[in-house]
Amino acid sequence: MSPIQPIIKVCGMREPDNIRAVEALGIDLMGFIFWPKSSRYVSERPAYLPTHCKRVGVFVDEDLETVRRIADEYALNFIQLHGHESREYCAQLSGLKLIKAISVSGHDDIATYKTYEGLVDYFLFDTKCPSVGGSGQQFDWSVLSAYDGSTPFLLSGGIGPNDAEVLTSHLSPLTSKKCIGIDLNSRFELSPGLKDVAALRRFLIQLTHSSHQTH
Repeated sequence: MSPIQPIIKVCGMREPDNIRAVEALGIDLMGFIFWPKSSRYVSERPAYLPTHCKRVGVFVDEDLETVRRIADEYALNFIQLHGHESREYCAQLSGLKLIKAISVSGHDDIATYKTYEGLVDYFLFDTKCPSVGGSGQQFDWSVLSAYDGSTPFLLSGGIGPNDAEVLTSHLSPLTSKKCIGIDLNSRFELSPGLKDVAALRRFLIQLTHSSHQTH
């Protein structure tokens, strides 16, 4: 990536002790999924919520009132929109920091970002799948060379415990394309919503080591 440590987001959190342990790894963003159809759905407020990393609420075509209510209840730092939300929808959430997920299966999907440019703080490029995220599958990262926007983005979709070195080599050229970090989820799980803390720790150490070797 770059000499600067990339932003690390771990998504799909739910269990209090697991939240505390993952936060202690020094990550930057932690995602909580508020989409009822997800196997990682947060149906009730966890007994512990992170205080040392930023909280991200993930929503899929949710009504605006519900988004605002949950954002307030959970003191969310970011709202991640992972559905087919319109530009107008995003505009109505002004005052909240937004991450817009873009589902990618090929080169042409990258251009979807243009609908949201100037309205969101980050994009998140994820693998297009029948459901919404969490597929454990990667898309062809080389298609990100088509991105020419000014909004920073996170890379998501099937990043796993053995990908630290390949991430460093593939994404180094993409820092000029505004790639600022990565999103980790299903391939670091013991079960849906429960992360393998040891695997995450090893991966983060390897990522730092690979980045220093590259630079």
